[in-house]
Amino acid sequence: MLDQLEHSVLKEGFPEYAAKEADAVAIKLFHLGLISGLLQTEAYAAAYESAPVRRGTVTQQQADARVAYLLDRQAKLRRSQPPFVQAVIDESNLRRPIGGPAVMVGQLRHLELLAEQPNVTLQVAPVSLGEDRPFAHTVTLLTMPNGKLLGYTESHKTGYLERDAQILSEWARDYDRLQVEALSRSGSLELIRAVRKEFESHAAR
Repeated sequence: MLDQLEHSVLKEGFPEYAAKEADAVAIKLFHLGLISGLLQTEAYAAAYESAPVRRGTVTQQQADARVAYLLDRQAKLRRSQPPFVQAVIDESNLRRPIGGPAVMVGQLRHLELLAEQPNVTLQVAPVSLGEDRPFAHTVTLLTMPNGKLLGYTESHKTGYLERDAQILSEWARDYDRLQVEALSRSGSLELIRAVRKEFESHAAR
């Protein structure tokens, strides 16, 4: 099903990126608007994909294929020698109620569990960074087994695999700056837990 629907449900350029992602030894993530796909729960992903179904822009079959494709990507990263994943999560992504309070509680608990894994580092970029946040768009950086660096970003309709060394050098420098400005690992986990408790309060009402 995924082979048949791949090009109709995924952004142009994304399958090329996903093939590289599966072989990467290190992955750096920064996503705007929602939690990065590799960190999502199935319930969160399904809730997000339900919106275009309601708008009539995709079919339920296509939405289901997108979720299945995401879960397949996540499974590939649970290999015997998984990549090192560094993710800086914009605070607004933690608070955006995808799927409602119950789904968000599960998603935030999932982040807490991921943060305990030795190959995963999670940090939160607080909203207080304001204009000092170096990225205004989604950015992923991949380190390949040969040491080569690749990048990925996307617009509303199209994804793009970046190979230009100068551009990637600038992205890597800005990502380092973002990590320095973000909360520490312990501070980030504390904030994730606090936001999760807020959603738990809403879910209990």
